[in-house]
Amino acid sequence: MKSISKILMAVTVLLSSVNILAQIKNAKTETFKIYGNCDMCKSNIEKAGNLKNVAQVVWNKDTKMATLSYDEKKTNQDEILKRVALAGYDSEKFLAPDDIYAKLPECCQYKRDLKPAAAVKDHTMDMNFEQSNHNHAGMAMENSGNQNQSTLKSVFENYFSLKDALINSDGAIASAKALSLTKAIQSVDMTKLSTEEHTVWMKVLKDLSFDSEHISDTKDASHQRDHFVSLSENMYKLMKIAKQDTPVYYQHCPMFNNGKGANWLSKEEAIKNPYYGSQMLTCGSTVETIK
Repeated sequence: MKSISKILMAVTVLLSSVNILAQIKNAKTETFKIYGNCDMCKSNIEKAGNLKNVAQVVWNKDTKMATLSYDEKKTNQDEILKRVALAGYDSEKFLAPDDIYAKLPECCQYKRDLKPAAAVKDHTMDMNFEQSNHNHAGMAMENSGNQNQSTLKSVFENYFSLKDALINSDGAIASAKALSLTKAIQSVDMTKLSTEEHTVWMKVLKDLSFDSEHISDTKDASHQRDHFVSLSENMYKLMKIAKQDTPVYYQHCPMFNNGKGANWLSKEEAIKNPYYGSQMLTCGSTVETIK
């Protein structure tokens, strides 16, 4: 009976893998060990690693081996394993923060054979697990302040360029700037982010990419502005924890979205409304200055 169960399990995994590969373009498949205990761990690990039509994780609780299938043009092994680590699960490449591991249900608190992430600080990241000088997701690096600034600077600058195009109600330029923003997002070297930046980045990455891609896919300024609302909200979360060379102004339009209002970020204190352009250029106010 056990042999039959194992065969059925193998067939199920194989069919699942075939289905996954059919959904993901440019699919690359790898296996990697991820630590966990139970079915709840399986659910958490797979949920953290999965991105619709981009990445799929199938984890085996008996072998602790995960099958990673992903579109290598849109993501990579490191990004997937970092998301899993932020959900509380160690791999031999990235370790979960102690505080997140501690919040796992008791049944999910696997034996941590690897060195806890929080115990290693202020060391240069080493992607090879055989060397111990690395911390959670390799995020704490020496002289990280300047490195983090340059890592995210392109994302912020492209956001501001997109905002300026919407001020001018130029859908064609906004589309081009959004495409540049999408490329900048995809090019971020997450190994150079601080722990705090990486935590926020992993929370907003999917939505930032979604909105920037949708803005680039159309030249309709009205539709672009709809996506710019949530894009700005997530960019604000990221900009709040990243060091800025100059002040950034978080500004509010009370009229947009049927009177619900909408925010945006600007390097200029003077109000130039990207949601209405010349129709109501100076409508709005600064609600926060980020320094």
